[in-house]
Amino acid sequence: MAKDLRVVLEIGPNEKKVAAVAPDWPGLERGAKTKEDAVEKLQSYLPRFAPVAMLAGMGARFPSIKGVDVVEEYRGIGSTDFWGISFAFSSIDNQVVSKKELDRELTLMRACWTFFDDVRSRVSAEMRKGPRGGGRDRDRIVLHTCAPEQDWARKVGVRTPDGEVVTDGKGLETFRAEYCSAIRAFHAEGKMALLAAPVPDSPHCVSHDGSRLGDGRQRSEQVTWANWLAKGRELVGFGFSTTF
Repeated sequence: MAKDLRVVLEIGPNEKKVAAVAPDWPGLERGAKTKEDAVEKLQSYLPRFAPVAMLAGMGARFPSIKGVDVVEEYRGIGSTDFWGISFAFSSIDNQVVSKKELDRELTLMRACWTFFDDVRSRVSAEMRKGPRGGGRDRDRIVLHTCAPEQDWARKVGVRTPDGEVVTDGKGLETFRAEYCSAIRAFHAEGKMALLAAPVPDSPHCVSHDGSRLGDGRQRSEQVTWANWLAKGRELVGFGFSTTF
């Protein structure tokens, strides 16, 4: 990897929000109201992503990142402006993904899972509410993270028993193994999937069509929720405020 972090900027059609995405590190993505703030926020999250890079066996390369290289700006969609996260496709997303690159991205995805699972195992089920009484307990956060991924996995032919959301144990382990196998199969066969994009060339793989690792959204959510859980555990011992 280059010493500068490659970044693409997805700009909402009304320029209300900008999503800064690091295409070489799926899941490393942040949004803000301006380009400058989005890049700055992305840089501030480097320490949060570092444990994932370490778990993926890429810890030696990740800390060597010194600066940011914005290589592309492209137009997003309405949801980009609303949510401040990536929904559209950069030119990098449309490049052919080699088997070696797919293996790397799947390794990062598994590292995100490992990181998330480790944190959830150390946090109590009950979490302290916010100052206005709002927030989510641990199991609801886990469900919120697992459910969309399993829904999107249907696009590559992976379904959980009876359509139920699996959140732990053998069921989750089996789902993840099948998910990775399906992504590899789609990549090898060049099948079409969601958004009518060829799997080897499409942007937000895992969660959208099995080509690139990971919809930054899903991977980012795994890392973000895990960091929130971990921060809560460190600050209050049994949980923390989750207000939105």
